[in-house]
Amino acid sequence: MLCSLTYPRDKYDEENLNKRLITQLISKHRKNIVPQLKKNKEYYDGKHAISDKERENNAPNAKTVCNHAKDITDTASGYFMGNPITYDNTGEHDIEVLIKAFDVAEVDDTDNDNALMQSIYGVAYDYTYAVEGEAELMTRNLESENTFIVRDDSIEQKELFGVYYYIQKNSATNEEKYIATVCTENLIYNFELSTDYSEGPETIGENEGVAHNLGECPITEYKNNKFNIGDFEQQIGLIDAYNMLMADRVNDKEQFIDAILVIYGSILGDTEEESQEAHRKLKTDKLLEMDPDSRAEYLTRQLDETGAETLRKAIKEDIYTFSHIPNLTDENFSGNTSGVAMEYKLLGLEMVTKIKERYYRKGLRKRIRLFCNFLGLKAVSVESDSIIPVFSRALPKNLVEIAQMIANLDGKVSTKTLIQLLPFVEDPDAEVENVKKEKEDNVEAQRRVFSVNENTAPEDTILKEEKDADIDG
Repeated sequence: MLCSLTYPRDKYDEENLNKRLITQLISKHRKNIVPQLKKNKEYYDGKHAISDKERENNAPNAKTVCNHAKDITDTASGYFMGNPITYDNTGEHDIEVLIKAFDVAEVDDTDNDNALMQSIYGVAYDYTYAVEGEAELMTRNLESENTFIVRDDSIEQKELFGVYYYIQKNSATNEEKYIATVCTENLIYNFELSTDYSEGPETIGENEGVAHNLGECPITEYKNNKFNIGDFEQQIGLIDAYNMLMADRVNDKEQFIDAILVIYGSILGDTEEESQEAHRKLKTDKLLEMDPDSRAEYLTRQLDETGAETLRKAIKEDIYTFSHIPNLTDENFSGNTSGVAMEYKLLGLEMVTKIKERYYRKGLRKRIRLFCNFLGLKAVSVESDSIIPVFSRALPKNLVEIAQMIANLDGKVSTKTLIQLLPFVEDPDAEVENVKKEKEDNVEAQRRVFSVNENTAPEDTILKEEKDADIDG
């Protein structure tokens, strides 16, 4: 769900923020964006509309939740970020210090959380900050329901600052206020803001900004797509229809069990007491005494299981078709499948993932710049522009096909390119060096073996030649 939150460029002063305007932005975020975000999260958690369904007259009311939302999200995020991001360097400076800083900051865990939030909410955020008392950076995922980025009102929509907030309620007075952290390019503010920006003070207490020295806003945004739409968000209606269909089938089965017994040509008793006793015996003993000329049958409705099953399959297929996320339990994914065939089956998922990757790269480039700026403060020079994030898919590989392809490409492409095709090699550069060193060691070993007796005659031959020379002399 896309809703722009903007701040007038001509009124923006990093050192003197308009608190009343920030409060208005928070209120707009809560009113226009948060409801859809909460709905998406509820569906991922299994809290679907079917859970609120009520039926009259004590009728069966199954609330069957088939959580396709979670299945779609887990499949999409796992395919996208199942393998950690690696980084190539096209510059002259060594990036080992940056990779170590990423490890300390636990960026892999943050990336996994971001991928999950992307899929659920349509947008994810993380926060990069210096560990108090330590000269290291850390990263953590921020809740999308409580975070947003503010841009200017120009056509470029340049990023101005990020806001992370929550509501604090006074249990004694029931008064509410916003506790907001506002991060600009150079400063961090911690505000206590009134929830009513139309009346009263702009802020509850004045706060001054603290320099973070990272060179950019430390709150980073990762969009799922251009319009910030979650992976299952537009299929919620189909998910509700599927839940309703399955609930109705369960209700029909329960009603069939509790069907009405109709008796023709007989009564259960002459008095109310005899009738109640007959009902009791029928319920406990499952036996009924009747006149010879009477009959009994259950009153039930006919269940069209074939039609219901056809509809179920159609709705389920539409859910996965329109989300472009495949149902991996489908029979189409069973058995041995060639790499090309699997790629065709996953074409829709790959297209969606490519869009995710493109927008995630924008956030990664900002994260890299933040870390490089921080390392620069410690006199460590790393060129941020030369670092390229590399994504890999969490997908089973046909090693036989890969081996055949590498054999066919040998001598036509570089060794590094061939090694990058191997799914079990995590560091292609290190593997290239290992292969090179191994070849050099083998050559050296062969040279030593074949040079032991090089150009030397056997000892007996040498002695005989010396004796012959003495005789001739």
